[in-house]
Amino acid sequence: MPEIDLALLQPVLADLGPQGRTALLPALHAAQELYGYIPEPVAAAVGQALRVPLADVYGVIDFYALFYREPVAKTIIHVCGDPACSMAGADGVMKVMAQQVERHRLPGEIQDTIQVERAPCLGLCQHAPALLVQGAPVPKADTQSWEDLVSGKAQRPYSVVGGDINLLTFNCGKGRITNLDGYRQSGGYDSLRKALALSPDAIVAEVKAAGLVGRGGAAFPTGAKWEAVAASSEPVKYVVCNADEAEPGTFKDRVVIEDDPHRVLEGLIICAFAVGAHKGYLYIRGEYQLQYLILKAAIAEARQAGILGRNILDSGFDFDIELRRGAGAYICGEETALFESIEGKRGFPRIKPPFPTTHGLFGKPTVINNVETLINIPLILKIGSAAYRHLGTQKSPGPKLFCLSGDVMRPGLYEVPFGVTFRHLMDDLAGGMRAGHKFQAALFGGAAGAFAVEKDLDVRLSFEDLRAAGLPLGSGVITVFDETRDMQEILLRLGHFFADESCGKCYPCQMGTQRQYEILQRIAENRPLPGDKDRLLDVGWTMTDASLCGLGQTAASAVMSAIRHWPELFEARQTTPEGGLA
Repeated sequence: MPEIDLALLQPVLADLGPQGRTALLPALHAAQELYGYIPEPVAAAVGQALRVPLADVYGVIDFYALFYREPVAKTIIHVCGDPACSMAGADGVMKVMAQQVERHRLPGEIQDTIQVERAPCLGLCQHAPALLVQGAPVPKADTQSWEDLVSGKAQRPYSVVGGDINLLTFNCGKGRITNLDGYRQSGGYDSLRKALALSPDAIVAEVKAAGLVGRGGAAFPTGAKWEAVAASSEPVKYVVCNADEAEPGTFKDRVVIEDDPHRVLEGLIICAFAVGAHKGYLYIRGEYQLQYLILKAAIAEARQAGILGRNILDSGFDFDIELRRGAGAYICGEETALFESIEGKRGFPRIKPPFPTTHGLFGKPTVINNVETLINIPLILKIGSAAYRHLGTQKSPGPKLFCLSGDVMRPGLYEVPFGVTFRHLMDDLAGGMRAGHKFQAALFGGAAGAFAVEKDLDVRLSFEDLRAAGLPLGSGVITVFDETRDMQEILLRLGHFFADESCGKCYPCQMGTQRQYEILQRIAENRPLPGDKDRLLDVGWTMTDASLCGLGQTAASAVMSAIRHWPELFEARQTTPEGGLA
């Protein structure tokens, strides 16, 4: 093993060292980029510089999937294994990749240059089957040559964006990044100027009047969250943008960040002014390396233009944003786990109460909103709360972004007012089912969702209508399955996802996700035990009632939904005389 030159790391540690433990993930990312992995001397140097015990440094390295303690190949290819990509042939891509690596392997030379790994959802569902090559997104991997993939010449994905309206996605789907000049030409930052001329209380009141609720899945009233933090007498407050988008089937935040990053920044700055925060964090998932660079450039543009930093737009208001990158942990999409990650710890959820509005990041009052929630803020201030409420329904006002993938003609991101039907979204906007096939089911809400069937095609896409139909809106994820899809295989992949992503902090989720996956595996292999269906229900309700956070509380949702719709899937299947399944 070559000698480790710690001198390469010293400029990084000199810069990050004064921040202490909160800089642990940035330091580990920088170290891995320098050395290809994080060897023991490097981990020790990072810990010493940041004053973090070495055991804690290793605890963080081992928690996050994108950090490596041992040498890895120079080129790492991550093949997506989520349902949308698997239906599009990701398993075949994975097999071909492995064969190509073996074929090109030469002693002492190539064997250490290319490595293929299975990955959870990469947020590229509309481009299935998709993969990452050294962090660079590659669409339709089954159509691209091996040589182009490993040389970095493969085509890059362009967002498919449509819908009935384009109030949030006006600058999206045009095959380019909207820079600061382009954003301003489309009215960008006008809402920020308007906000800076208002009182913070007036902004909070307008957000409350608009009826905006969180678009990440929990649907908590945004104005109420802002009001609680604004009312705090604590002098230090924080605002955080949650861009750790990792729910299988979800890619809306990726599209917005890629195409219109300044809209996200504008929403976060307005939020900070409204609640009295002078520091913000934007936390993006580790797999979104391209999007991280896009946001980094946008933040630099905003600082240069006086939109971030001291005396923003000559208003007397000081505010800046620190960009943080995760490292491959689905659980960090949970708000308190995300705080722990920013603080330089493993992404374990915290027990609530206390809630983030009083004890959030670094123990201070914190507003945390996801990307889609924040990009609604400039719109509300632009058109006013009354006009905003004219969109959608009375109980679900405003526009909504839906990620549609799977067996439809035009997978993509669609912006619609709340209240349109699922049939309209699927048939009129996405072109209907792929040619020659019929609708079987759709998974609403991602891996933590529930299945819609034929009777649900005309359900209206609103909080109240979906709730009445027993379907979750979630973050707006819908994956469609035609009649050829084996739902047992889909459930097995969902079960594997949760078993793999459970953080292990609480026993009901740690053991429940493992038992659920084991039972689903038995059933998929046609060797169920008597009572397995009841065991799944028992495990599911235990996780739902006793888990610490939303991961465990919803890890069985899709399975229990499938049991209601297709109880026969959980029983032994007959075999043919030839030994196959009937």
